[in-house]
Parts: sequence; structure tokens; C-alpha cells
Amino acid sequence: MGRGKIEIKRIENSSNRQVTYSKRKNGILKKAKEISVLCDAQVSLIIFGVSGKMHEYISPYTTLIDVLDRYQRASGKTLWDAKHENLSNEIDRLKKENDSMQIELRHLKGEDITSLNYKELMALEDALENGLSGVREKKMEVHRMFKRNGKILEEQNKELSFLLQQHLAVEGIGNMHEQWI
Repeated sequence: MGRGKIEIKRIENSSNRQVTYSKRKNGILKKAKEISVLCDAQVSLIIFGVSGKMHEYISPYTTLIDVLDRYQRASGKTLWDAKHENLSNEIDRLKKENDSMQIELRHLKGEDITSLNYKELMALEDALENGLSGVREKKMEVHRMFKRNGKILEEQNKELSFLLQQHLAVEGIGNMHEQWI
């Protein structure tokens, strides 16, 4: 007994629609895999459900980018423009720069320096000495600031002590005057 034909239109019942989506999604993913294996075809399938969840299949030994590039060449449709290409190149440049900086940071920490030649080691030593000199200067500046602030606090403390002594002396005279009256 064969299956009957159904009218292709939106299924109104949300529960039935979800069940149908799940079954048909699995079916089309299965078919994509089969045609890829049986016919050695490059297949890329992307499905977004109502919930926003993505399901995909990409043939083995290929990437989505390869398939999309091939689609763009074959169809003549532009999927991304030069601006996106420039951004991609900029990202690649920044990744390389980041990698270089990570290596330099490891060298500054004294790690992975066995591969450096004499000239590179001398440059590293100079950089470390310059950095150490800057740290020492900053440390001395902070030390001078603490000493200066300490002296200011000592002077303020002396002034407050003097004022307190004057206040106590005045109160002492006032208390003695009250005792005589």
C-alpha cells in the first residue's frame, strides 16, 4: 500500500507542524548524506527551524566556505563583497600579529628562547634592561611621593597636636575659673 499525496500547504496545528518538521528535516539530512556517499557529490545543507536552531550537513573532505565559493563562481551571484574580503584579510593580519606578540611575550618572560640567535638575544636583553630601567624610575617616583606625603602628614599632625594643646589649655583655664567662682 502506497502513501497518499498530501496538499503542500502550511500545517496549522503547531504540534503536527513540529512533528512533520522533525521527520522531514531528518529525511532531507539523510538524503543529503546518501547522495554525497553514493554519487561522490559535494553537498552542503543548512536548515534553520522556527526556533532559530541550525541543522547542517556538509560533505566529508570539504568545507562550507569551499562549497559557497564554488556556488558563487558557478552562479555568478556575489555572496560577500570586497569589504568582507578586506575584513577577512584584516582578521588574518591581526591573528598573525597576535601570535607574534605572544611569542615576544614568552621571550620577555624567558620562555622559548633556545631558538633565538645571538643578535636576537642581545635585542631581548636591551628591551628587558630598558623595561627594568622604566620600572625602577617609576618605583623611585612612587617612593618620593610617599616620602613627600609622609612629611606633609607629619606637619599636619604637629599642627593638630599644637591646636589640641592650645584648646586643652584654654579649657583648663576655663575649668579653673569655674572652680573659683
